[in-house]
Amino acid sequence: MTVRSYAGITKPGFWLVHSELPVLTLLKPKLTSLSILKVLGDHKRGIGLITKCQYSVADRTFASGSVGSSKSKPDAVRLGRKQGGSSSLYSRPSLSEMRNEKAANRARVYEFLRGIGIVPDELDGLELPVTAEVMRERVDFLHTLGLTIEDINNYPLVLGCSVKKNMIPVLDYLGKLGVRKSTFTEFLRRYPQVLHASVVVDLAPVVKYLQGMDIKPTDIPRVLERYPEVLGFKLEGTMSTSVAYLVGIGVARREIGGVLTRYPEILGMRVGRVIKPFVEYLESLGIPRLAVARLIEKRPHILGFGLKERVKPNVEFLLEFHVRKTLLPSVVAQYPEIIGLDLKPKLLSQQSLFNSIIDIGPEDFGRVVEKMPQVISLSKAPVIKHVDFLKNCGFSLQQVRKMVVGCPQLLALNLDIMKLNFDYFQMVMKRPLDDLVIFPAFFTYGLESTIKPRHRIIAKKGLKCSLAWLLNCSDNKFEERLSYDTIDMEEMETEPSFDMNTLMEPRSSESASDYDEDSDDDYV
Repeated sequence: MTVRSYAGITKPGFWLVHSELPVLTLLKPKLTSLSILKVLGDHKRGIGLITKCQYSVADRTFASGSVGSSKSKPDAVRLGRKQGGSSSLYSRPSLSEMRNEKAANRARVYEFLRGIGIVPDELDGLELPVTAEVMRERVDFLHTLGLTIEDINNYPLVLGCSVKKNMIPVLDYLGKLGVRKSTFTEFLRRYPQVLHASVVVDLAPVVKYLQGMDIKPTDIPRVLERYPEVLGFKLEGTMSTSVAYLVGIGVARREIGGVLTRYPEILGMRVGRVIKPFVEYLESLGIPRLAVARLIEKRPHILGFGLKERVKPNVEFLLEFHVRKTLLPSVVAQYPEIIGLDLKPKLLSQQSLFNSIIDIGPEDFGRVVEKMPQVISLSKAPVIKHVDFLKNCGFSLQQVRKMVVGCPQLLALNLDIMKLNFDYFQMVMKRPLDDLVIFPAFFTYGLESTIKPRHRIIAKKGLKCSLAWLLNCSDNKFEERLSYDTIDMEEMETEPSFDMNTLMEPRSSESASDYDEDSDDDYV
């Protein structure tokens, strides 16, 4: 058989003939001639094509040819490396192999967590340690902080925090601020997300903001211990708007630090949903806005009373128990906690107690609550002791009932002080018991500071007056009364009562508010 060009090698039983390719062909081989492969021997037929390729790259020629050719040895070596990876000096794993290895590592970590009772379902997609040993280190460290398996299951994402890179820096920072180590466990139970935070980017700016609110550095740790969630708030969000609104309704700027120290939860309250509706509801009851501001200054925790859950139902209960609507503002202003208690059971219990001890009916019980709403929190034993004292003084049950309805504060006074006042009344002033029935508030005045000095004056002048005329006034008013030609009968019978104006008295050195009242709509 004749061919135009060929190169061949002999093998037992067949003859290989193939074509040559141009030497200067770069990367794209061209077929220059066809070769016919004829197989001799026992095989009946065999047809094939084979090409010999030559490439020229940067003036170097590489050829691939048949086995046994000296020119093809380098390529033969390269081919062997490609086909047999185990013979390579360096083998790079494929993406598939890397994914499989990562899945295997995660499976081992999950197996460890399940073995100690932790459910890892929420950890999918979270970067975790590649070994169970490192995960064990994290779990052990959380245990040293007092957290249990149950705590970790409540927030399993904490397992994504590195001990050295996340946990220790955050805890060190809190410790330097003054947060007590004994509070770390409860701190982390309430706000475990803090372990994900950056000290510089997340925590330090919040602390600086709190200091800017006139919270003393020594109070910062207490604020964080009471309300650790504050560390997760944005400065330009809820915190700034809640403070601005409080200042706007009349809370003194210089009081803001104290308010936030006592009840930092305010910083997490939305103005439009929580604070503003609460303030406006108290105003609707008849409490002036400035009085509401003063109540918040003194008892900021009242903002945490749920308006729908507690406040409104409790107001309805008070009306149901014969508290007059016109006196609701006075009741709430005297004892703001009354709108945040589980009130109805307390009202039922106290009404039953007073009825059994001194036969007070529903209407009179309403008068008692109006004058001293704290009475709903009195326990049974002190009430009985005070009633027994009055009976031992010689008052009848009917007189005791009238005295308690007129001045329920009698049931909360110090019994030793009451005894001193009564002894002076009986032995020195020598007045009839009916005077005390008419003016039971006598027991609420200081013996040395008020009762004795004023009694000596009227005794010296030879004046005859009621206990109310003698005691129910300021020292200046008493001096004025002494100059009267006659004793005003209206002043004689005046009973002491709560004055709402005392909540709105001008405060010295109070800074003016820059808050725009028209901006209230922004919080709706």
